[in-house]
Amino acid sequence: MDIIGQLITSFIATAAFGVIFNAPKETLVKCGFVGMGGWIIYFILEKYTGDAVLATLGATLFVGIVSQELAKFYKTPVIIFSVAGIIPLVPGGLSYDTMRNFVEDDFLQAMALGAKVTLLSGSIAFGLVFSEVINQVVRKVKGSLTFKV
Repeated sequence: MDIIGQLITSFIATAAFGVIFNAPKETLVKCGFVGMGGWIIYFILEKYTGDAVLATLGATLFVGIVSQELAKFYKTPVIIFSVAGIIPLVPGGLSYDTMRNFVEDDFLQAMALGAKVTLLSGSIAFGLVFSEVINQVVRKVKGSLTFKV
């Protein structure tokens, strides 16, 4: 039952951010599914590995690759799907806790949380860049196979 709640909530949140970012109306459901898929991958990986950074990386790779494929299929910019799809993975609450601990003079806890925020944000950036690299490699391989046939 927990997974169903996660699926519904992440879909609604992602689609709502698509509205906030003025994504075209016909892409909102697709954006919701991209974000939902990324979040459920994060949720499952984090639950079974206990490593939020690895889970974020895996989910971001999924979001990046699916966003690029949907952008090609629907002839829309990749950023429409990737920005909305990344929203559930952004460590906003953890960033807030980091700043709250700084304000409350709990510097040790603030530094620990800040390091985790940095790692999570870095894994999001790395996942998006790496998904683009995967896309370029696949394109190149498909292109080379087309010429040899």
